[in-house]
Order: sequence, then structure tokens, then C-alpha cells
Amino acid sequence: MEEIGKTLIILGVFLLFLGLLLIVVGKTSLPIGKLPGDILIKRDNFVFYFPLGTSILLSLLLSLLSFLFFLIMRKQ
Repeated sequence: MEEIGKTLIILGVFLLFLGLLLIVVGKTSLPIGKLPGDILIKRDNFVFYFPLGTSILLSLLLSLLSFLFFLIMRKQ
């Protein structure tokens, strides 16, 4: 039970920092969603947007964070 409690606390702190990061990014003018590689097609009555570059960047960042999280959890 103690291990589950520690894991939940660490996960909660991680989610807190992630939420704060999203708030800060939302208030700044960072080009999230407008990176090179993002696909935007505008026609008369049609708009297609696929954030490919943003998706790749977020995937890399989340992979790095999960690797660090599991590395820290393994050492305990």
C-alpha cells in the first residue's frame, strides 16, 4: 500500500507541474500549433489542419519525461 501511495503522490506532483506548464504556455506567444511541419490547407469552404510538427515535438517530450519518470521509480 505504501508504494501505491508514493506513486500517486509523484503522479499528482507531475500532473500539477504539467497543468502549470499548460497555463504558462497558453498565456505566452509560443508557436505551439504553428511549427514547421504543421499542415494547414484552406480552400473555399474547407479548412484542414494537422499539427504534424507539434505532434512529433510533444511525442519526443512526453517520451523523455516518461523515461525519466520510470528511471526515478526504478531506483526507489
